[in-house]
Amino acid sequence: MTDPRVSRWGRRFVAAGAVFLVLWSAAVATAQPPRATIALGLFGVVLTTLFGKAYPLLPAYFDRQLAVPLAPAFHFPAAVGGTLGLAAGGAGIGFDWFDAAGASLWAVGVALFVTTIGATIRDNITGAETGTAGPNVHRKRVDRLANAAMPVGLAYLLVGSYATLAGVTPLPPLVDGYPPRATHLLAAGVGALFVFAVGFRLFPRFLNADPPRPIVPVVLVAGAAGPALVAVGLPAGPAFRAGAALEAVAVVGFAAVYVALFARSDRRRVGFWAVLGAVVAGTLGAVLGLRFAFGTPDPALVVAHRRLNLLGLLGLTVVGAAYGFHPPSAGTWPGVGVRTAAASIALLAGGLGLEVAGIAGTVPAAVDAGEWLVLAGSTLYAVVVLGLFAERRFR
Repeated sequence: MTDPRVSRWGRRFVAAGAVFLVLWSAAVATAQPPRATIALGLFGVVLTTLFGKAYPLLPAYFDRQLAVPLAPAFHFPAAVGGTLGLAAGGAGIGFDWFDAAGASLWAVGVALFVTTIGATIRDNITGAETGTAGPNVHRKRVDRLANAAMPVGLAYLLVGSYATLAGVTPLPPLVDGYPPRATHLLAAGVGALFVFAVGFRLFPRFLNADPPRPIVPVVLVAGAAGPALVAVGLPAGPAFRAGAALEAVAVVGFAAVYVALFARSDRRRVGFWAVLGAVVAGTLGAVLGLRFAFGTPDPALVVAHRRLNLLGLLGLTVVGAAYGFHPPSAGTWPGVGVRTAAASIALLAGGLGLEVAGIAGTVPAAVDAGEWLVLAGSTLYAVVVLGLFAERRFR
């Protein structure tokens, strides 16, 4: 059973991720620099929420108890402070040393997280012991494969965080210090790989359906190898093309698995639709990635690729999983319920679609409108999540 302190701090990470989603959307809508928006989206929304769910989930998935139950309490201020420092530095707000301070705080938090998870699973590093039993025992093979990918994601987290720190301090850079290397290590190597691995454990249970098993190892192997090749090979060359191809295989394979689960399930909870939108966006993002690798990159489409992957594949999955763990139907306060949750998903997905269509068709008004719709959807998501947590606290 998860220690109550771990669950409590896990919710605080998720709540912070919801706030960061609003800040990220506002930063995009007001045309803040890409470095600032990437910090808020990747570090603030995706990775901060991931930490909040990983602390209680990963030990259970490896049939262990968290080695240091107070670790999330110390990690939380480092993650939040680090994200704010990186975002402020990227936006040119405050002092020149905000970047370095933010990256240092972030790295300290990551070191604590990886050390704590490592100590927790040290005698089960491949995840052969899954804690899978009872009515889920037939899922043990898939669970073992998913577990084996998670330590790879932890390695990417360490390397990507180091690359981020080296980019704003005198530390030796990773390869040549090209910033997109760190971004891809963290977004694809941590965010996407954990979506695949945790998703293969989580969504079959949420949807009460079984995935097409032959696709699972293909997705996990491609998703584990692709980010390293992309990061090393950027911005062009054989390694980049191979990595982009592997990432496309992983994303499209995961999309096929989720669509199959969704079609086989008779459950239609609101969060499941968010993940359906996420895999559609991820597939489009993967197609653009292949275009960049095997063709000529278009700067405008690079922005679309980033939005489809960060807000689409990763962001909408975060929203869908959050609604799965914290059902909006449990809300009783005004505005905290299924209708608001459904509206948040529709606005996020619709706004993203309008943004991408506007970029592809060179229609700035559509891009602007899409960005403001995303901000509205982000705000509703924060209202639901924070409202649910507040209700839980004051019951």
